[in-house]
Amino acid sequence: MYDNEIYSNSDSGKYTEYRTDGNVYSGGDINKKEKKKIGGFRKVLISAGMGLAFGLFAGGGFYAVKYGGEQLRPVQNQDALNQGVGQTPGVGNLNGSGSGIVNHVTYVKSDVSDVVEKVMPAMVSIVNNYTETGTAMTIWGQKYNYSNPGTSSGSGIILGENEEELLIVTNNHVVQDTDELQVLFIDGSTAAAVVKGQDADMDLAVIAVKLDSLSEETQNAITVATLGSSDDLKLGAPVIAIGNALGYGQSVTDGIISALNREVTMEDGSKGTFIQTNAAINHGNSGGALLNINGEVIGINSNKIGGYSVEGMGYAIPISSASPIIADLMERQTRTDKVAQEEKGYMGVSMQDVTSQYAGMFGIPQGVSVQEVTEGSPAEQAGIKKYDIIVKFDGQKVSSGAELKEQVEYYRAGETVTITVQRLMDGQYESIDLELTLGSWPQ
Repeated sequence: MYDNEIYSNSDSGKYTEYRTDGNVYSGGDINKKEKKKIGGFRKVLISAGMGLAFGLFAGGGFYAVKYGGEQLRPVQNQDALNQGVGQTPGVGNLNGSGSGIVNHVTYVKSDVSDVVEKVMPAMVSIVNNYTETGTAMTIWGQKYNYSNPGTSSGSGIILGENEEELLIVTNNHVVQDTDELQVLFIDGSTAAAVVKGQDADMDLAVIAVKLDSLSEETQNAITVATLGSSDDLKLGAPVIAIGNALGYGQSVTDGIISALNREVTMEDGSKGTFIQTNAAINHGNSGGALLNINGEVIGINSNKIGGYSVEGMGYAIPISSASPIIADLMERQTRTDKVAQEEKGYMGVSMQDVTSQYAGMFGIPQGVSVQEVTEGSPAEQAGIKKYDIIVKFDGQKVSSGAELKEQVEYYRAGETVTITVQRLMDGQYESIDLELTLGSWPQ
């Protein structure tokens, strides 16, 4: 036998193939086998052609969708987005000019680190060391006086300086009844401070730090904050709150303006109008800054306003209302030392305290009730009358006779101060400012 020999059979028109495997195949069998091979290859070609056609069709569809979308979508580059300006060709007259260009696209920037870095050198932490005094009752019903040292923390904003002092604004309740104030600056240094002026009604105070008590490094590290305006604020505008939260040091929270001109009743019954925000304002944040997105101070934060337990409702004193008062407090004379006994000023009144409890029971102002006016005294000359209630001395709130005597000890005979009294007139109390020139104590 020969390998793979093929012989013709003329009678049948077929071929016969002999192979070394010992099998014989007829021509008809060969044709069927070749047809099978040809048929399978044809199917592969058809499938490949269909896949290619589908790919071309799908690609064309995707390109058409992309092209159409680009014609309808605003085209903005990164520089335009960073500047808050985008161009939108082909949208029609969106800005009234017929140009089809939107030229005022704004967005809220979530990263406020640049703003914080800019303003943080103007923020300080304040530590108030004070003495708490009062009267308590023993278990046997005996009264006794107590005196306990205490420490509280708050925040402040550097707003200016004069030839001798660095001036810092804060809340009045942060520095009230202080024995000693310490201020912590951004570089970690501390310095003693004294109260320069207070306005209890607005809960504002200005404290002063001697410039010569600050190192050159500290003076180079700190800055003066920039005041903005609270008159043109809008609901939903982003804000940043900075302060010495919980006494741990400066921290930053952010949020939006939740309400404007929000009237809140204070603990003493007085009412005020404030900015409401959902930025977290906690213990220690009082006296810190509420900033707009440009880093300008638009409010003075106060944790005391509105209570302590409401989450998501913080309040700040609007800076436009606070600015005139702050300016006045910054101009006051800083009184750090009591005058000598022989130089102390004299008013010429006898007094009785009107406590908050008594005031609430009888509907009269809290302060110091004048029981007698000495004839020919500075008080009489100023126009103070019996039963007037003194509520302020030189702009400082007066709550008790002891507090008034303490304040007078910083003033010399011959100095003129403003005394604010509440006087009963036609069945109601009215506030009256009187100019009083302190005299010398009688021999």
